[in-house]
Amino acid sequence: MSTIRTTLLLAAMTALFLAVGWLIGGRGGMIVALVAALAMNGFAYWNSDRMVLALYRAVPADRRTAPFLFAAVERLAARAGIPTPALYVIDENQPNAFATGRDPAHASVAVTSGLLRHLAPEEVEGVLAHEMAHVVHRDTLTMTVTATLAGAIGMLASFGLFFGGRRDNDNGIGALVAALLAPLAATLVQLAISRGREYAADAQGARLCGNPLWLASALGRLETVGHAAPNHLAEAHPATAHLFIVNPLTGHGIDSLFSTHPSTADRVARLRQLAAGPAPTAPARPWGGPWG
Repeated sequence: MSTIRTTLLLAAMTALFLAVGWLIGGRGGMIVALVAALAMNGFAYWNSDRMVLALYRAVPADRRTAPFLFAAVERLAARAGIPTPALYVIDENQPNAFATGRDPAHASVAVTSGLLRHLAPEEVEGVLAHEMAHVVHRDTLTMTVTATLAGAIGMLASFGLFFGGRRDNDNGIGALVAALLAPLAATLVQLAISRGREYAADAQGARLCGNPLWLASALGRLETVGHAAPNHLAEAHPATAHLFIVNPLTGHGIDSLFSTHPSTADRVARLRQLAAGPAPTAPARPWGGPWG
């Protein structure tokens, strides 16, 4: 059901994009906008992972200093039936993580140094399982496409406001109204897709790690500690907030309608409900010490 919903939302965003292009520039404007969007998506498809890792100054993880991370990711990848993603660490006190890459064969998982400092080993494995679920579902590509389409709609809207819509269109006011409202509609669709994929990744991640409570506990700790440790790079680039397992932004007073993530309390409640059902077999902990 989640995949069908995401597909329908993507179709709605594409239709919105084409409709705005037609209202502003007619058939020719729609074609030009479509070509531009395809070019933007193509660039994002091949380069988005490298761009976001560079943006957050992520460095490859060291197997000697973080053997648990490599063991956990390799174990989770084997359970998921995908290649082991590349591992990166971000020197950032806020505990958080994200996955990126166009497909499971070219995926990367990045964790902050704060995640390793503030979370217990089983909580870290729950977070890694959530990010591996995003890789399995190809959510990284889906969110890249939605972000690019949303950006393209915003670009079209700016173009329409500047030029005033089609000269031969008797309903020029309608074109301008569409140009004003389309970016808001695109943002709401993007957020709906992002929230839906987070719920799906929570459920799949709980199955991968074998214990929904590991991820539930991790989410609660991320919510508590995260607000006390601002992520300055994320604050400077809020368009990337949807990538993280929890919202890295610490702004207050923003309506929940515009949050990139569902309520953490709701996510935790769903995981606890999942744990109360037929319990998945929790794997024995293979590490000797906290991180050994």
